[in-house]
Amino acid sequence: MSFAFNTIQTEPIAIISLYGELIDRTEAQQLLNQLNLLSEGGIKNFILELSELKYMNSTGLNVLINVLTKARKNGGELVICGISKKVNELLLITKLNSVFTVSESTDEAILKFNS
Repeated sequence: MSFAFNTIQTEPIAIISLYGELIDRTEAQQLLNQLNLLSEGGIKNFILELSELKYMNSTGLNVLINVLTKARKNGGELVICGISKKVNELLLITKLNSVFTVSESTDEAILKFNS
């Protein structure tokens, strides 16, 4: 299964749902380009909804770190939510679960920005 994403922009947050497998930098480039456009448009806060992301390797982790870095550099934040068991295991093994803000759902993630 290839990689795809969908963006919902709800000022001042962009919610990006990821689908499939995030394993190839070339496939992820369109996502990174979209994030750049959103950042240039003033969006600082991002939610990555991962419930439909079936698999991710080190390339996928690098993409998540890039999103986090971009958000924080612009004075914003990244919250990831809907993490599958496999992706959660990857975050635990790499100890990145302590770097990212994690929520169970999109609604819970939105509340993190409003608190």
